Amino acid sequence: MAGLGLTLMAIYPNRNDVTIDTPGNTDWASYGGNKAGNRYSTLSQINTGNVKNLKVSWMYDAAAVDGKTDRQPEIQCQPIVVNGVLYGNTPKLKLFALRAHTGEQLWTFDPFKDKTPRYSQNRGVLYWEDGADKRILYSAGPTLYAINALTGKPVAQFGKNGEVDLREGLLDNATVDITKLSVSATSPGVIYKDLLVLGATVSEYGDAAPGHVRAFDIRTGKIRWTFHTVPQPGEAGYETWPKDAYKKIGGANNWAGMVLDEKRDMVYLGTGSPAVDFYGGSRAGQNLYSDCILALNAETGKLKWYYQTVHHDLWDRDIPCQPNLITVTHKGHKVDAVAQSTKDGLIYVLDRDTGESLFPVEERAVPTSGLPGEHPWPRQRFPMKPVPFARQVFTEADITDRTPEAHAFVKERFLKTRSGSKFMPPSLEGTLFFGIGGGAEWGGNAADPDGILYQNSNEMVWDLKMADLAARNAEIASKGKTLYQTNCAACHGIDRKGSGDAYPSLVNIGSRLSGQDIQAILKTGRGRMPSFEHISEQDRSTLVRFLLNTETKASETDDQHSAGRPTAVAAKSEYPYIPPYINNGWTRFVDPDGYPAVKPPWGTLNAIDLNTGEYLWKVPLGEFPELTKQGIPITGTENYGGPIVTAGGLIFIAATYDERIRAFDRKTGKVVWEYQLPAGGFATPITYQVSGKQYVVIAAGGVKNGHKPGGSYIAFALP
Repeated sequence: MAGLGLTLMAIYPNRNDVTIDTPGNTDWASYGGNKAGNRYSTLSQINTGNVKNLKVSWMYDAAAVDGKTDRQPEIQCQPIVVNGVLYGNTPKLKLFALRAHTGEQLWTFDPFKDKTPRYSQNRGVLYWEDGADKRILYSAGPTLYAINALTGKPVAQFGKNGEVDLREGLLDNATVDITKLSVSATSPGVIYKDLLVLGATVSEYGDAAPGHVRAFDIRTGKIRWTFHTVPQPGEAGYETWPKDAYKKIGGANNWAGMVLDEKRDMVYLGTGSPAVDFYGGSRAGQNLYSDCILALNAETGKLKWYYQTVHHDLWDRDIPCQPNLITVTHKGHKVDAVAQSTKDGLIYVLDRDTGESLFPVEERAVPTSGLPGEHPWPRQRFPMKPVPFARQVFTEADITDRTPEAHAFVKERFLKTRSGSKFMPPSLEGTLFFGIGGGAEWGGNAADPDGILYQNSNEMVWDLKMADLAARNAEIASKGKTLYQTNCAACHGIDRKGSGDAYPSLVNIGSRLSGQDIQAILKTGRGRMPSFEHISEQDRSTLVRFLLNTETKASETDDQHSAGRPTAVAAKSEYPYIPPYINNGWTRFVDPDGYPAVKPPWGTLNAIDLNTGEYLWKVPLGEFPELTKQGIPITGTENYGGPIVTAGGLIFIAATYDERIRAFDRKTGKVVWEYQLPAGGFATPITYQVSGKQYVVIAAGGVKNGHKPGGSYIAFALP
């Protein structure tokens, strides 16, 4: 098979472009479709007139490559196609190469062969070539790999036999065992000449590693430049943090991907919130460069401009997706712009050269009454155009009216909580608000050459309530419970009930997993859950006993002062920071039947003209069939994964709770084709052409939000 791959690759000339037209072939050779992140294809063989005839062409069972297990991880990968070969990853992060027109496997690579797995999400891979040297770059757990694109073998000259540890160089200014911290790269970066510019995914708690943006030499794996998102002494922005914050504050990382303007030699990216989420008492100040859109010189990493969307973030409002590089007509002139969507449903349209907003943005006073020790920023930004594509504040008028019982249940809770501002600081009393799980999410958006942006959106209410950690720990009778409160409650809730399927209930975890299984997950991580290897093995065992309700009296009397404090970290380290207040978990607020607590729509697809800032259409995305049968109009659903748009007049998107992939008419927003997938397609599709035939491919991994597991890549084409 490797020989066949070599033959296919040798047919085509040397090139580094991302969208390539050759006789009969059009590639999808980059995450986001091209280096601008447009998710746009010039293909039109499949169009509004014939899309109804679209059929399954081939399926690739990626889960079978892993070996069937009780429950596979999900797949969020948007694969790439280069020279007629499709590259992607399995649920357990094995890399594979397929013939893109048949799905026939050419080779696979197992990153965890003879190793302890360190699972993470992976949303895509990158391709680079220089003459005969052709490489796939991708990450699995804390490791960046360079793999020969023809053979599937590691490139020995890159790092150590094809591997670079993503944790190296992150903590030069702190005394800490970096190998115990959670670092991965869920979204691929961009390739500029012989550099891979890459962000990272890190913990969001007090043990978060720094979110530096780095450029790696593609040939050797060495770091060529680093941009500190939490500035160090002498760097611009250092004054927006407490002194020496860089030694103990992590996060502010680019986890959602980036884009490249080769003409300007610039890379554009967004950053996340600083650690810890929901409490910023240790980081008084504006906190640059967290929650920023950044323009960096791709050759040097030097900052050209920044635009901060949230000052001193207390709401986990990371920049959630790649920016989109577009050209619009503004005030009668063509302007190269960068469009950035946000978790709270906003779109910033900025001049690519200056970072100035093309549309008006107001800075308004916001509430500043926070928890003790907190320092809420007194003003925040409000873009005037485009208007938000998701609701901003949960009001009484938004309360569901699906049934009288659901309305009464939600209203009772609403009247007991705080509301009125999307920037209400987190509190012990609790807040119901939008903006954690979208608006926009990591699937991003698509843009056509006319400057129209196609954005899917979530309309979920989240229930945030803080707790005093010291007071709660003082009431705890066991070390295991203290460990849980300190390390796990922020996601799975103080009561262990979780927040739906994203953070599952741990109340009866023993019915699903053995103690050995839980130990393995704590050590290696899985899905959104990072590795907890920074906690000592003894403490992990104590935590497992607590989760299984088998903690003994002996363990209850262990030294409580050490509970929750990673013993692998040196005494002089500023890590980890243990905040005095923790959140109740990432908790969706739903009605008694499990449906969203607000009136529909619960998920939408939007077409926004960024030349004018006006909406062309907004339609529900997804449905609950049981509600449709009751005569309820299509509601839309929570959705994860993004759209693509084609010259054939179509938008393709899966992402929805009902496990379907759909094609929309890009002019009207009307559904013109849909297909029931064998499992949820919580990824972004691609389209490409091989030997004159156009294909659309989606990863149907399932799992997310409690769905059945899948593990297939499915290709569609016309008969």
